[in-house]
Amino acid sequence: MNTLLLIILFVPLIEIYLFIQIGGLIGAFYTILIILLTAVVGIFFVRLQGISTLKSGVTQLYQNQIPVYEMMSGAALAFAALLLIIPGFATDLIGFLLIIPVTRNIILKFFSKKYTKQKVKDDLIEGEYEDKDN
Repeated sequence: MNTLLLIILFVPLIEIYLFIQIGGLIGAFYTILIILLTAVVGIFFVRLQGISTLKSGVTQLYQNQIPVYEMMSGAALAFAALLLIIPGFATDLIGFLLIIPVTRNIILKFFSKKYTKQKVKDDLIEGEYEDKDN
C-alpha cells in the first residue's frame, strides 16, 4: 500500500485512541486545554527557531555559501508548525521533536541518508563510432 495512504488512515486512529485514553485519565476539559496549550507554546517556539534559522541562513549567504541545512531546517520547522496546529498528542510530540535542534538534526540526517544513498544507474554504453559521410 501507499505510505501516504497508511499515514492518512492510521494517524487519526492513533490520535483518537490517545484522546480517549488521556481524556479518561484527566478529563475532557483538561485534555482540550492541553491540546490548545501545546499548539500555542509550539507555535511560539517554532517562531523562535525559525528566526534563528533565518539568521543563520542569511549569514551563510553573506559568506557566499549555499544554506542547504538552513533550508531543510526551515522546511522541517514549517512541518513542525503544521503538526502542532493539528489537534492531537502524537502529532504534537513529532512537532516538538522537530523544533528541538538536536532531534531535528538527527531526523534530518536520517532522511538525508535515506535519500542520498540511492545510486543512479549508469546507462552509459562505451563504444566507438565512425562517420560514414566522410
